[in-house]
Amino acid sequence: MALVFLVLISATLIGISQGQMKVGFYSNTCPDAESMVSGVVRNAAQNNPNIAAKLLRLHFHDCFVDGCDGSILIENGQNAEKFAFSHQGVGGFEVIDEAKAQLEAACPGVVSCADIVALAARDAIANGPSYEVPTGRRDGRVSDVSQAANMPDVSDSIQQLIAKFRQKGLSEKELVLLSCKSPLLSLSPF
Repeated sequence: MALVFLVLISATLIGISQGQMKVGFYSNTCPDAESMVSGVVRNAAQNNPNIAAKLLRLHFHDCFVDGCDGSILIENGQNAEKFAFSHQGVGGFEVIDEAKAQLEAACPGVVSCADIVALAARDAIANGPSYEVPTGRRDGRVSDVSQAANMPDVSDSIQQLIAKFRQKGLSEKELVLLSCKSPLLSLSPF
């Protein structure tokens, strides 16, 4: 159930990162893109049993800030979004870097980092339901620590959490499902 809401939230939070998204967006330009990401995630999971939770949380944190645009990956010194206090403990960056390196070797400049994050989150669910991920996201160009100031936090009151989720177009039900059913996505400190 929480996986379904992750998919819904990803669709809701896409915002300006959405290009002409569709399933199979890279079928002509980089036909092995999805299988390459899947292979990297599978290998990472063999070495780190926590990688699934980290990749799901990475995707959630990326999407919650300013849409699913990969901005959490942008290197911008100490001012980079990934260094925001609210992103402490977010991990899985090395898996995305490995997938990006393989994709760049095979199809330079084709697959967006935002799509790699979305595909990796899907592929991290080893024994869960499989679902198709529309791809074609555009990578963000801005990474600023201040943009992540409004992330849900374990110390937030319920009123604060409701307000933060409403600002993103999410309901109280989605807040409860993500917080209770799948704390690794938003409120877990790991």
